[in-house]
Amino acid sequence: MEILLRGVALPLIFFGSLAHSDDRFLTDPPDYIKPCKIADKNFVKCSTDSIQQLFDKLNTGIPGLDSIKSFDPFHLNRIKITQGNSQAINLKVELANVKINGFGHTNVLESVVFPKDYSWKTTFMLPVMKLQGDYSLLGRILLIPLNGRGQVFLDADNMTVVMHTKTHLYEKGGFTFYNVTNTRVNFTLEGLKSYFSNLFNGQKQLEDSTNKFFNDNWRMLTDALYTVITQTIEDILLDVLKKIFHYIPANFFVTDIPTPEQLYGKTKEKILKKFP
Repeated sequence: MEILLRGVALPLIFFGSLAHSDDRFLTDPPDYIKPCKIADKNFVKCSTDSIQQLFDKLNTGIPGLDSIKSFDPFHLNRIKITQGNSQAINLKVELANVKINGFGHTNVLESVVFPKDYSWKTTFMLPVMKLQGDYSLLGRILLIPLNGRGQVFLDADNMTVVMHTKTHLYEKGGFTFYNVTNTRVNFTLEGLKSYFSNLFNGQKQLEDSTNKFFNDNWRMLTDALYTVITQTIEDILLDVLKKIFHYIPANFFVTDIPTPEQLYGKTKEKILKKFP
């Protein structure tokens, strides 16, 4: 499989990291992507199969794409969320050193590409998603005041995620590429187990009873942490998708995709090409 490195051959000691991360891309279709035509009536099924193959390949690693160190588990440094301003929920949550397991078992249910702007709607299911990390929490859920720092463990069952992805097309080396600019997700799940250590600065009995309450009332906790969970998933997917689709041409996924000039016209295409 050929990999093309664009640009002038300059001393590797100075420019190596820039060229390695930004300019390398595939020029031959890989065997782990199923090519589809958006004009075909069976495009959605074909695209769903293709994206499933892509997720499966992420488990072992995409050759040449070294910027994705690990997909399962996936690591995030920090997430800050302020959620709610009501009597029921008012929380400030910060997560650090976050590890998420479960994306390696992604089951893609549907992959839709919209020909108007080539944005996507992707529906997938995670049989299990496990999150652990350091937390800082201040606020309240229902009548429970919370002010603690410690470790958090979340274990979600059968999470169905609907992802809406915005893209802009740009040209590189004679190929059309997706620039993934935004992801937004909604989710449902069938169960949530949780544990927060040190919720009340060492008051073990109160901590245990509160954790039991959270597990007995997991739907309420899911609502309280909805923004935290969606932000975590969005951060993961945006990071991964940006790297994948700067490396693999969109032509290999949608063989009849237009060029940026064909989709946007000459003026906008020049702007997007300059700022992908």
